[in-house]
Amino acid sequence: MIKYKVSHTTTYEYDAPVAVCQNVVYLTPRPTPFQSCSYHRLTVRPLPGSPHRRTDYFGNTASLFSLSTGHRKLQITAHSTVELLERPFPSDGSTSPWERVRDSLPQNRTEEGLADYQFCFPSPRVPLLPELAEYGRQSFTPNRPIVDALRDLTHRINTDFTYDPTATTVNTPISEAFKQRRGVCQDLSHVMLGCLRPLGLAARYVSGYLRTHRAEDQAKLVGVDASHAWVSVYCGEQGWMDADPTNDLLPSTEHITVAWGRDFGDVCPVSGMFVGGGSHRLTVAVDVAPSS
Repeated sequence: MIKYKVSHTTTYEYDAPVAVCQNVVYLTPRPTPFQSCSYHRLTVRPLPGSPHRRTDYFGNTASLFSLSTGHRKLQITAHSTVELLERPFPSDGSTSPWERVRDSLPQNRTEEGLADYQFCFPSPRVPLLPELAEYGRQSFTPNRPIVDALRDLTHRINTDFTYDPTATTVNTPISEAFKQRRGVCQDLSHVMLGCLRPLGLAARYVSGYLRTHRAEDQAKLVGVDASHAWVSVYCGEQGWMDADPTNDLLPSTEHITVAWGRDFGDVCPVSGMFVGGGSHRLTVAVDVAPSS
């Protein structure tokens, strides 16, 4: 088990007073078979009125708060302690053919099966696009073991796309990111979802964090010091397996899961609305460090 201390601070500074704001934040790491969160605290300055939490449709923890007093700076800080267990990975060629997994999804009418199956369909930010389906089929060839195909698609996206924070915005369509072969972790994850779902596979968008500092002999992962995103795919008897196309790997003990949904729109770390303020500046600082 590896224990991490996570700190995430989002700061908004406004040119003019903000009269009212309402916000929803997804900053609480969720429990998984390989992750537990033993401590979490959310601090908001100025102090909000009537903050509360709820569990959303996908089982994520959403924190909601509002401010009705004038302010020119809003700071949201989340501190968490998270424990991760190493995930076992199947050997090459040992998993079911991807077609068998695809065919099993609509046949499982249990509550759990239907919850998995819902991630086979398009979503607001990940529509069905023929060009993405064709790109995915190059990895998911007939009778190929599903995890082998998943690894191959992860590697191809990492190789074919350039990580470029200046190439896209939060609202860039997936078709544009795919066309220019550039973007950030959100874009690469959306592209991967757009390759998997037309094949009939269940795939969800995952938001979270990366370990900030690694050993001296290990390269720094792409996407640290901010929120990160990757993909989770239903792999039959293997359950859900994560894949990070930005870093060309299957996550284990260096990725901390916060929330998952159909796409970025379901799990945006901080979202909301405000009245007034004029223009504003946004800064985000994230640190994920091992704890003894």
